[in-house]
Amino acid sequence: MSPEKDTQTSAKSTSAINKKFKGFTDEERAAMRERVQELKTSASRGLRADKAGGESAVLAKIAEMQEPDRAMAKRLHAIIKASAPALSPRLWYGMPAYAKDGEVVCHFQPAQKFKTRYATFGFSDAANLDEGAMWPVAFALKALTATEEARISALVRKAVS
Repeated sequence: MSPEKDTQTSAKSTSAINKKFKGFTDEERAAMRERVQELKTSASRGLRADKAGGESAVLAKIAEMQEPDRAMAKRLHAIIKASAPALSPRLWYGMPAYAKDGEVVCHFQPAQKFKTRYATFGFSDAANLDEGAMWPVAFALKALTATEEARISALVRKAVS
């Protein structure tokens, strides 16, 4: 082997060595703190009180959001309540979420939460959306038109069926 070949390394391995894990972002740490607080609050209340408190907590969290996330979250809240009244609103990592029998089925992640370019509407594994060997569980949201609202409504109904 020539000396040149002995010292060559791929760009991928070099960049991987030079990058160091810096830990969680401030936004991720804040979400984890919110989740711990949610668990403490839930443990100190009964199921019935938690359901009523969940609704007010979700509405308060939505009110804190900036536009356009706030408008989308308000509309999603109305769509979900109309499409699946059995779902209970609650916070999940500081985001509006909707649960069935205590398990989160779907949630809204505002774009500002993790400083992304779009909001996300997602489903957990508790959602009954299985279709073959692969199906989507999260959707990017830039705006809500009648088409998106109809699709979300159908997905939420299917998720709780």
